[in-house]
Amino acid sequence: QVQLVESGGGSVQAGGSLRLSCAASGGTFSHYVLGWFRQTPRAEREFVATITWRSSESPDYADSVKGRFTISRDNAKNTVYLQMNSLKPEDTAVYYCAAATRWGASSNPDHYNYWGQGAQVTVSS
Repeated sequence: QVQLVESGGGSVQAGGSLRLSCAASGGTFSHYVLGWFRQTPRAEREFVATITWRSSESPDYADSVKGRFTISRDNAKNTVYLQMNSLKPEDTAVYYCAAATRWGASSNPDHYNYWGQGAQVTVSS
């Protein structure tokens, strides 16, 4: 059973930066597709970024975060990161990391098998 634990959330002013971390235990981390999603109280879970284990493939991002957010993974530490720069108030949400036992990257939350508990990110104007 894979367990995912996020850390690094918090409050920041617009234009600031935060880095989320997600540590995994159990399973074969190096073979998982990893993703970050976010959710606000009145919306469905929204895709943010995804990364596979194949170095030949570039990560994929939602248009709303492209150029500001960077997803990366450290297989030696069983950890995936989300570096968030130039944060905007509309980035305020609970951020979830997720892992999928599949070949290809996916922006569909239904394709992910394991989820973390979520980390609150609040951006004030």
